[in-house]
Amino acid sequence: MTAVNRSAIHHKESTIDNVTLNHAKSAPPEISCDNCEACCCRLKVMLFTDTGVPDRFIESDDWGALSMRQLDDGWCAALDRNSLRCSIYQQRPLICREFEMGAEECLTERAEIIIRG
Repeated sequence: MTAVNRSAIHHKESTIDNVTLNHAKSAPPEISCDNCEACCCRLKVMLFTDTGVPDRFIESDDWGALSMRQLDDGWCAALDRNSLRCSIYQQRPLICREFEMGAEECLTERAEIIIRG
């Protein structure tokens, strides 16, 4: 396969992914705390400010950058698995405070989880 053909195939796959993603986001249900499903709690959350997050929920990488710890299942360690709500809501990181439920970023993450199955 030539480079041009591979490029064309990659472009076609990207287009399909974007079409599928846009369809999944086109008619989102109204999102509330009761049906949120905590999709954002699978994202890597970097810690840039001190918000009082308890140390047991923080991990450091090889370069010293701090982030919220994720468990082996890929979910944030601070997520209450029974209620799917943050167990440290009052002390959650700034990025979590700014991630608005039902906003474009939220809908994108939800759509990608639906597509991945």
